[in-house]
Amino acid sequence: MSRRPSLPGAAELFRLTSSPAPSDVSDSVEPPQQRRGSGRTKHTTKITVYVSDEELMALEQARLLLRGSHGLGVDRGRVVREAIAIVLDDLETHGDASLLVRRLREQ
Repeated sequence: MSRRPSLPGAAELFRLTSSPAPSDVSDSVEPPQQRRGSGRTKHTTKITVYVSDEELMALEQARLLLRGSHGLGVDRGRVVREAIAIVLDDLETHGDASLLVRRLREQ
């Protein structure tokens, strides 16, 4: 038995996570469900992301600000997972006008 994790295929990675908005439905449209970071759970998949010294310092300062000013004792991984959820929601909701698309086009 292989110990390698099975990875999702392209179809699964690029599938829509919410149904497209109906075109002619007015007041009965509910907002799409907001994506959330996975929080404090056992994570079975790992990725490696390289960051600059400045980015790491900013992430650590954000973690300390969340703890000191807002009473939220979270680790850097949780901050990153929540940030990813926020950015992906914005991309899904706003598409071409999303912050991610705009910032990536600036580079």
